[in-house]
Amino acid sequence: MIVRPSTGAPVVHRTRVRDGDAGPTGRTVTGMTKRNQAVGAYGERCAVRYLIETGLRPVARNWRCPDGEIDIIAWEGSVLAFCEVKTRRTDEFGTPAEAVVPAKARRLRGLAARWLAETGTTADEVRFDVLSVRLSAAGSARVEHLKGAF
Repeated sequence: MIVRPSTGAPVVHRTRVRDGDAGPTGRTVTGMTKRNQAVGAYGERCAVRYLIETGLRPVARNWRCPDGEIDIIAWEGSVLAFCEVKTRRTDEFGTPAEAVVPAKARRLRGLAARWLAETGTTADEVRFDVLSVRLSAAGSARVEHLKGAF
C-alpha cells in the first residue's frame, strides 16, 4: 500500500470509467451489480436495526435529491445524526469506514444542510456518523458505529 508521507493516509488511485466502457479487468463496467446492491441494502437494514437497539430513532432512510443520498437520518435525544452506511464482505479494498473519503464527507455535509433546509428541521446538535457493517461468510453481520466520524 502506498501512503502519503505527510499524513500517513493511504493513496487511492481511481480511474473514471463510463458505463459500457471496458474496465481494468477487460470486462464491461455497467455500474453497481445487483449483488453489491443487495449487500448494501442488507447492510443498511442491519445498521437501522443496530441504531434502534442502541436507542436512536431513525426518521429517514435513503433520502435522495439530485446531489446524492443520505443513508440514514436518526435522532439520539436532541442530536440529529446523519449516518453513512458502508458494508463490506472483505477488507480487500480497505475497511468500510476508510471508504468515506474527504470528498464523500463534504458531499454528505452539503446533503445534510439541504435536508435540514427542505424539511425545516432544527436540532440542538448535528453529527455525522459512519456505520461499518462487515458480513461474514455465514451471513451474519457485525456493526461498528463511529459517532462524529467527520
